[in-house]
Parts: sequence; C-alpha cells; structure tokens
Amino acid sequence: MALITCEDASFAYEGITAVSGLNLEVRGGEYLCIVGENGSGKSTLIKGLLGLKKPQSGSVLLGDGLKTNEIGYLPQQTAAQKDFPASAYEVALSGRLSACGLRPFYSKADKAATDENLARLGVKDLRGRCYRELSGGQQQRVLLARALGATRKMLLLDEPVAGLDPVATQDLYRAIEKINRETGITILMVSHDIRSAVKYASHILHLKNTPLFFGKTADYVKSGAGTGFLGEFAASGNRPPQGGGRHD
Repeated sequence: MALITCEDASFAYEGITAVSGLNLEVRGGEYLCIVGENGSGKSTLIKGLLGLKKPQSGSVLLGDGLKTNEIGYLPQQTAAQKDFPASAYEVALSGRLSACGLRPFYSKADKAATDENLARLGVKDLRGRCYRELSGGQQQRVLLARALGATRKMLLLDEPVAGLDPVATQDLYRAIEKINRETGITILMVSHDIRSAVKYASHILHLKNTPLFFGKTADYVKSGAGTGFLGEFAASGNRPPQGGGRHD
C-alpha cells in the first residue's frame, strides 16, 4: 500500500515554482533517495511531503493511516542546534512528543522506546553525555534516534550526512540501511551523494525542478539521467557536493 502518493503535484519556493509535474507512489518498506543539483527542488519537495507547504497544484495523499505528525523528520542541522545544551537522551526522548498527545509527561513506554532507538543506533552509552560535546557523527545518530521515536512507518531525512567526514558518512548510511532492512520503516532521503544513493536506495527520484527519473535504482543506473549524473562525477574524479548549497 502506498504511504505517499503525489498526483501531478507542484510546489513553490519563495513564490517561484520549484517542483512541478510530480507523479509518484512511495510504498511501505521502500528506500527512496531524492537526488539532483542544488536548486533542483529537493528541499522544497520535502517540506511539501511534510505538509509544511501546500501544493501549488495537484495533490499529495497519505495512505495506510499515515499522518504528517507521524513522520520522523531529520532536517539539516544549524550551528545553534549543534550547540544545544541537553543530554543525548533528552534530545532523543523529545522525538516522542507527538506520541504523548495531551499527556504532560513521558511514559515508561516512551522512555523504553528511546533507549531502544539509541541502542539501535549504537549510541546508548552516550545517553548521559551533553549533546553539544558529541562528534558530528554521534550527534546525527542521536537525531536519527529522535526521528525514529516519532514514527513507526516513515523517516524523512534531509541531507543527513552533510558536514560529516567520510568514515562517519558511511557509518550513518549503513545505520539508515539497517533501520530500513530490520524494521521495514520507509526511508525518504535527500542526498547529493549519488554514489551512496545508488548503493543503498531501492528507488531513485532525480529532480531538476521536474522529475528526470522516478523508479527502481537498477533501472536508474541504466537510464539517461542516471548514466549522465553518475558519469559526470566519474569523469571529473570528484565526489558529488555534500551540502553547503542554498536550500531549494
């Protein structure tokens, strides 16, 4: 069953159409990576899928009982957020806020789920450490545990490896793939890292303000969009850019 369906959807950024002509279905258990150059509409699309932006035209439909506040979201971090003065456990536990409803406190189930998620991400031993004292990779794992606390069905990740060193980057990619494989939680991830996208994702959406490709990864690497995008970086000998561009 489709968790998200876009029907000829378009979204605007600062009054200018950033994404148009989007038709796709994302089903339970899939791992969709959204790729494209800076300014191609990726982050605008994420906001649209979260319900933070209404479509200019077309529609975005949620299925299988999914609600927007039940999507685990990991946004790009700001410098202020990296310096947040709370423990790793407190940061991860805050992901359970949507599950609290009208309760003014966290339940035993909330706390147990938080410990489980920290353990799943390999950072339970850091639960008492101050968040701002952690390395970039450790912070991202704590934030991923936080996002997991908010969902049972879908994670939306916006450039989760931006600013991380190569070792931490691959560690986090493996952790995300493990979550998808072991829990069946659907992953939607924005990334500039096309090589890792085709390594881990089951499906690819390649945007250049309109979809250049949407489908299975195996088909993408043989498509004109895929061979062109992959070949561009292979020919230059460079890695695709890791964030740092403007939001789109």
